[in-house]
Amino acid sequence: MRYFAAAADAAGCTEETLDLPPTADLALVKSTLIARYGPDMARVLTVAAFLVESELTRDLTRTAGAQVDILPPFAGG
Repeated sequence: MRYFAAAADAAGCTEETLDLPPTADLALVKSTLIARYGPDMARVLTVAAFLVESELTRDLTRTAGAQVDILPPFAGG
């Protein structure tokens, strides 16, 4: 897992390894992160997208794969 912006703030780190089954979907990733980090992460994940194998998605049925990035909306210009 790699976290960016508000997701990194909620996790207190920029990356970590989760011990999940190889068939885990993004719904399991999301529930695992909420259980671990609580309401701050839950708020981030309501608006965040996931980057899985170069594909940006919000489809929680998608298999997570080996690398998942959590991308909250970015501000700036």
